Amino acid sequence: MALFQKTVLVKYTNQINKELLSEKWELYKAHFHNPQIQENIYNSKEEQYQEGFLRDLFVNILGYTLNPADNFNLTTEYKNIKDSKKADGAIIINQKVRAIIELKGTNTTDLSKIEAQAFGYKNNQPDCTYVITSNFEKLRFYIDNAVDFLEFNLFNLSENDFKNLFLCLAFQNISQDIPKKIKQESVSQEEAITKKLYKDYSAFKQTLFVSLCQLNPDIDQLILFKKSQKLLDRFLFLFFAEDSYLLPSNSVRTILNQWDKLKELDAYIPLYERFKQFFGYLNNGNKEKEIFAYNGGLFKPDEILDQLQIDDNLLYQNTKKLSEYDFNSEIDVNILGHIFENSLNELDEIQAQIQGQTIDKAQTKRKKDGVFYTPKYITKYIVENTIGKLCDQKKQEIQLNDEDFAKSKQKKTKEQLLTKLKTYREWLLQLTIIDPACGSGAFLNEALNFLIAEHQYLDELEGKLFGASITFQNVENSILENNLFGVDLNEESVEIAKLSLWLRTAQRGRKLNDLSANIKCGNSLISDPEVAGEKAFDWQKAFPKVFEKGGFDVVIGNPPYGAKLDKETQNYLTKKYIQGGGETVISFTKLAYDFLLKEGGEFGFIIPKSFSFASNYKAIREFILNDIYKIIDCKKVWKEVLLEQIIFFFSKGKNTESFISGILKDKDFIELGNISKETFNSFGFFLNGVTSQELEIGNKINKCDFYIKDIATNSRGGIFQKYISDREGNLKVLGGAEIQREGIVGIKGLIDETIIKNDEKSFIKENSILVQNIVAHIENPIEHIKITACFPEDRNFAIVDTINQITFNENYNAKTFWLIFNSKLINWYTYRFILAKAIRTIHFDNSITNRIPIPKNFNQQPFVEKADKMLSLHKELREVSDKFSRMVVRKFELGDNLPKKLQTWYELSFKEFVKELGKLKIKLSLSQEAEWEDYFLQEQKKAQQIATQITQTDKEIDQMVYKLYNLTEEEIKIVES
Repeated sequence: MALFQKTVLVKYTNQINKELLSEKWELYKAHFHNPQIQENIYNSKEEQYQEGFLRDLFVNILGYTLNPADNFNLTTEYKNIKDSKKADGAIIINQKVRAIIELKGTNTTDLSKIEAQAFGYKNNQPDCTYVITSNFEKLRFYIDNAVDFLEFNLFNLSENDFKNLFLCLAFQNISQDIPKKIKQESVSQEEAITKKLYKDYSAFKQTLFVSLCQLNPDIDQLILFKKSQKLLDRFLFLFFAEDSYLLPSNSVRTILNQWDKLKELDAYIPLYERFKQFFGYLNNGNKEKEIFAYNGGLFKPDEILDQLQIDDNLLYQNTKKLSEYDFNSEIDVNILGHIFENSLNELDEIQAQIQGQTIDKAQTKRKKDGVFYTPKYITKYIVENTIGKLCDQKKQEIQLNDEDFAKSKQKKTKEQLLTKLKTYREWLLQLTIIDPACGSGAFLNEALNFLIAEHQYLDELEGKLFGASITFQNVENSILENNLFGVDLNEESVEIAKLSLWLRTAQRGRKLNDLSANIKCGNSLISDPEVAGEKAFDWQKAFPKVFEKGGFDVVIGNPPYGAKLDKETQNYLTKKYIQGGGETVISFTKLAYDFLLKEGGEFGFIIPKSFSFASNYKAIREFILNDIYKIIDCKKVWKEVLLEQIIFFFSKGKNTESFISGILKDKDFIELGNISKETFNSFGFFLNGVTSQELEIGNKINKCDFYIKDIATNSRGGIFQKYISDREGNLKVLGGAEIQREGIVGIKGLIDETIIKNDEKSFIKENSILVQNIVAHIENPIEHIKITACFPEDRNFAIVDTINQITFNENYNAKTFWLIFNSKLINWYTYRFILAKAIRTIHFDNSITNRIPIPKNFNQQPFVEKADKMLSLHKELREVSDKFSRMVVRKFELGDNLPKKLQTWYELSFKEFVKELGKLKIKLSLSQEAEWEDYFLQEQKKAQQIATQITQTDKEIDQMVYKLYNLTEEEIKIVES
């Protein structure tokens, strides 16, 4: 969405004090609209006017107090917390930085260039919400992240735009967090509108399809469904066009009213005939009715669609309801994107039903929520790091610099500068960008936005040369015709992608582009008709002009993954592309590298994180290793999708020795540093989301070159759960839940030993530790994992397969590794350098333990002694705790099991203890309470003294493990932070 919903913005601007606003507007015009002052600003260097700018705008107009005045809330040059870098200014509310300000001179034309720098400062201020950048002529305002912003041209600001500027930046509003509230309300309203519109749109689609099937029984149902989708596309364009002044206002309502009058005049014709007539106007134009021939293919005659019988009432009620939405102020392309994506997902379901196929209900449910529509902050980042990267390289190549166009620096002739602009524009117009699985067009729309902005940047530079506003004509048409390409397996996806681009670029009185040559339907991965049938896709034939020039410049997208493919398709993909090609993500990546990208071309995909570490992706990782230059760990982009995602980029044929590692946090992309590709060989996967300091520690630990696999075996317990009983059996059974770091806690049940006597995995061996098979992932206070291992002093148990048994050879004492596995360092290392910081179900099997490094031939005796001490302390604590628990159970007749909170009674206050008893409907008299308090506090003191010793010993063990791996004090701080 835009930064604010228009209706929400208007609501808040109407609340501003009109007299104050009028007074400030006059002051603003007197300064920033003064031609001489503007000229002086143009001629000023960045440093000369920085403080003056803050005073002229923020103090005089927006109500701030500048340092060093008393109680100042605005200051120049504010230093980062973590380093010596400084922002040009900061807004401080209650001693906390709420906004940072980054300023450049007017010779910086494109404010996007300083976006990363400004957000670098923001990320150093934990309470900072707002980012303001300016070149004294233009000003950008961001909230929380760089996805959306408002931009104001200060030198020609209208009174209405000044209202918005004042609303966003005035001290009284920033201090009350009004802009953040507007954004939150906008997000809530957009979500509500999206749900409501989708509900109404979906109801129309479903009832329309049912009605079409009833009224047109001779036409195949699948054809009817596809035609219903095309009809809905036409209506959506119509709703959008009438609210965006491409058509006369209330065109739909006029059609409905005229139809009502025809009925009254006894001149009835079907309502669909009236709409078809209007569609004809949109295709061919009608001067009398002021309707332009937008054409583009959407409204071309369609023999089947034009002959359908459609229920009048159904058409009347639904078009009336949908036309009541404001498609100009309430609905944007992103909302429609979610609607379109949902529509495609429903199409998959209905097609399957028509064809008698079974449906994966779980997947369908996820898709109904629109989770595969790629959000703007993802598409924007990928576009900026692929198309944007090429654009920056081209500007450097031809030495196109903003500074050369500043009035004070025009040393070169206008002809030379104009030649550079022309060269860059010509290059820009021949850039080719493909999304090979384009869906409803999210990436293509973002690429369109980026390229439009680049042309506007060129217009601005040209305007500086000639002192007048200059606009390259029909830029959107040129981009659609020359730059953007898409392919999708789904015919309806292709039509919706076209529609979304038309909605984004449509202008009054200008024909829509015919996109059929650029956006095509087919199976991107398969060119053989014997495998893919009529969907087989020949890239060379589809886009001959592109491949005459060596291929596409950019490949971007969010390719499908996890699809269930038949054996023939899997074999075809593996043979054509690479080992594992049956996973479509792998095939799409290899397709891009081998067939689509020209040499030096840029690639950016968002894909499952398992691509970076899972064994089935090993071959493709090795193939693209040399060319990868950036990996961003996004964690879970879609809440409803279980898999985590990464974004990865490569430049074809441009070998690099390292890649940039980064993370996505609150829609901000944070680059953590460079990681040498040698780590791929060391760790066996693409590390990501680790800092350079963490990597140094990881490398130090991994240099042991000796692993758990060299000294132990790892096997799961037995699979005999169906034989476990609550009451019958002569052998106690343990499951993962009974394994705790302090020891074995409780039992899973009982079993007759004879049932499992021949299954050695079911029994505890000598010199072993037991580990919960599923490793816990914990998000608070920071993300980490918890390996839970215990040393079984009593081996007289059976164990099931939710437990891993690590059995050590005779030279290594299991007690030592009980401590090491539970240590902070090994958990920290495993999370980052074995598990790739993944949030998923993690099984503590050989794939993990084989890669845990262990120093050779170290002295184990100190660890064994600490282990014995810990075992003794835990035993003492259990004795004290169990004694008190037995007293509680006995006195209050509670049966065998205490509630969980009462099992750790010594961690409660006496008041909390009484409250827990109350939950069991146990009420103490005053005398009982006094007696119990004395006893409780006496026993609690004993237990807490032991617990304190356990905590202290645990810290000592952590220090011993740090020393074992030779960590320095600084390195220990990094691990523990």
